[in-house]
This record gives sequence, structure tokens and C-alpha cells, in this order.
Amino acid sequence: MTKHIKELFDLTGRVAIITGGSRGLGAEIASGLAEAGASLMLCARREEWLAPTVAEMREQGFSVEGELCDVSNADDVQRVVDRTTEAYGKVDILINNAGISWGARPEEMPLDKWQRVIDVNLTGAFLFAQAAGREMLKRKTGSIINIASIAGLASTTSDIHSAPYAASKAGLLGLTRELAASWAREGIRVNAVAPGFFHSRLADAVIEETEDEIKARTPIPRVGAEGELKGVAVFLASDASSYITGQTIIVDGGRTIA
Repeated sequence: MTKHIKELFDLTGRVAIITGGSRGLGAEIASGLAEAGASLMLCARREEWLAPTVAEMREQGFSVEGELCDVSNADDVQRVVDRTTEAYGKVDILINNAGISWGARPEEMPLDKWQRVIDVNLTGAFLFAQAAGREMLKRKTGSIINIASIAGLASTTSDIHSAPYAASKAGLLGLTRELAASWAREGIRVNAVAPGFFHSRLADAVIEETEDEIKARTPIPRVGAEGELKGVAVFLASDASSYITGQTIIVDGGRTIA
């Protein structure tokens, strides 16, 4: 019997890990999953960011745990996955959202900054997919969602110089396809979301400098609004997208088609 539409989007009983989940887009996505019924494990680098978000979500009646984690550290990643299975018994959903950037012209980019961005944005996503994937493989089910960026698809503005960020996000799209192809027959779906410009700690400095250009080059002439990503994340995490894998959903107001 075909599921009712509410059942298709229902995440009751599911368990989700969200990296970079303490603020910004990660916190928004976490809220969406919790509103759909999921229990959460939020990861962040700093206690002063993580603790208030966990407390706030618990006050709203959501089931939430939190763990400090450097996603580029394999031991940290495994500890989070182990802690999740201890707390909830399983891992159903992984949101690879943690990300950093470094702005400099290519000829001036410090090698250590390049490496750090790649380590967090790309290697960190692989490490978490690997560790969570092992748990998902035991149960032959799971959904991994990589938060990429339109920077991985097209150049942004002429005044933004962030080669490692763009390279890491393009790599994340390739990783999404490869993991999807590797694990589809094992019941694990892997997809990506590529946001355009949304307000966040990472993006606000760029938006402040280039908002007029963003509006001029975007068919829906504005920056993305709060709440416009969590529906996509819930869709990809839920049974509503059960026949979708290896895909990237672009959420950019049409910027990449202009």
C-alpha cells in the first residue's frame, strides 16, 4: 500500500548525526530533522557554540545529544559514531555540513590553509561517511547528505578568491556520486545539497561585500532566507526520496542557470 504523504516525510524513530550542527545552516537543518521526528547527535568544534544549541533544542522537546569533534580527526569521528550508537542504538542519517574557508589569491594561498580547508571540508566528510557507513551497512539502510556549495559548480564573484573551498566542494560532489554508486545495492543513499548564498558565519563577510552583485546575478534576486534549506534536507533524509541517490539538489535562487 502506498504511504501517505505525511508518512513519507516522517523521521520518527530515525537517528541523525549533523556535523557543524551548532549554528548557521547546520542548526537549521538539525531543527528540520528534529521537527520531522528524528533524534539528533550534533557535532561542533567549540563547546560555547554546541552547548547552547543542544540546550535550546532540548527545551523545545527534541531528543538531542552533542559531541565536540574535529571532523578531520579520524579518532574524533569514530568516537562520535560510537557515542551515537551507544545513545540511540543506530545511525540512520548523516549530514556532512562542517566546513571552513580561507580567502586569498591563488598565487598567495598559504599551503597550510589550503590543506586545512581540504582536510575539514572533503576529508572530514569522507571520514564521517566511512564511519557512519559501516554502521549503516550492518542494517542495510541509511541516508547520507553532503552539504556542498554552488562554489563547487561555478565561480561565484570576481572578488572572491577561495580556491581550496571551491576545490573541496567540487570534490564533495564527486565523493557523493562515488559513495552512492558503491553503496546503493546495500540500501544506503548518498546525495548532496549545493546552497547558494545564505547568511551564516562563513558567508556573511562575503555577502556584505557582494550582496548587490549576488542580487543582480540571481533570478530570485536575494540571498537565501532562513528555513529554505531544511525542507530539502528532510526530503533527502526521508522515504520521500527513496529512489534518489547520487544527486545534487541546488538551492540558489536560480543563480547557476542565469
